[in-house]
Amino acid sequence: MNILITGGSGFIGSALIRHIIHHTDHCIINVDKLSYAVHPQALASVSGSPRYHFEHTDICLQDNLERIFSLYRPDAVVHLAAETHVDRSIDSAKAFIQTNLVGTFSLLEATRNHLQRLPENQRHAFRFLHVSTDEVYGDLGNSNTLFTETTPYAPSNPYSASKAGSDHLVLAWQRTYGIPTLITHSSNNYGPYQFPEKLIPLTLARALSGKPIPLYGNGQQIRDWIFVEDHARALYRILTQSPAGQSYNIGGNCEKTNLEVVRTLCRLLDELAPEKPQNIKHYEDLITFTADRPGHDTRYASDTAKIRQTLGWQPSESFESGLRKTVEWHLQFHHNQLFQAA
Repeated sequence: MNILITGGSGFIGSALIRHIIHHTDHCIINVDKLSYAVHPQALASVSGSPRYHFEHTDICLQDNLERIFSLYRPDAVVHLAAETHVDRSIDSAKAFIQTNLVGTFSLLEATRNHLQRLPENQRHAFRFLHVSTDEVYGDLGNSNTLFTETTPYAPSNPYSASKAGSDHLVLAWQRTYGIPTLITHSSNNYGPYQFPEKLIPLTLARALSGKPIPLYGNGQQIRDWIFVEDHARALYRILTQSPAGQSYNIGGNCEKTNLEVVRTLCRLLDELAPEKPQNIKHYEDLITFTADRPGHDTRYASDTAKIRQTLGWQPSESFESGLRKTVEWHLQFHHNQLFQAA
């Protein structure tokens, strides 16, 4: 297949591209505007492949998308391009509305035009996989329940509202125009190449620099965590094995409070990076509680029975093994950065 991936230079997108290039014979068209969150080395291992193609453009520019569709004639689209950081959406929501809503609309329209040019058998085989977030479901609070694929949407912040809106666009284009769509809702991802504004890479970057590690409120907010390479495998499994019109929750079945996550990271750093900055005794000494985020959701957790039972997917990394790999990568990257700076 020719698989067009939007946001393929980002954290999750680059993991998916690495998986496909390294483990399949498919061709990739990476459509990305190269925003601030892109890691320059995330695609270094695949950039020389004859099956990898890069198109530098914003998905909001539909004329550019039309040209790319005509040139590469993709058999599938995986839509990952998005603004994703809640704090940034609270500070200024405009970019989230533009990329997550207008960009999704532009991509759907370019896809619809592309499908009209295909013979019926190719239209039937085509897939449009829209990658969303469990945050569209809102806050589970202190309940013991889990999000399912039929949980009503109740987004709490501009980021999750914009993703919920993009989900509705995808569903509407499926029903009205017959685009063969799939939607996924993933829990919190972590792993190598993640931009240090999210909890885990931010904690590692600040700890290794001897700076305070900020935690909102009391740090008791609960999230489910999945290693990014497990998420990439799930996306590929859904893209290639699921019938159209389905949605799936993807998660690691690994609920942790933010404070638990940060303390685990600090203990791993005590073990793996014992030479601490500024003569601190333990990395945990850097933890600093700050004023809580406006509208901060208490708990997210998803029921992943559907993807496990119908497609046979399950995560291969435990939280402990995935976190250790992540810390080891960050230590190597941090060392290289220091070396380059020197």
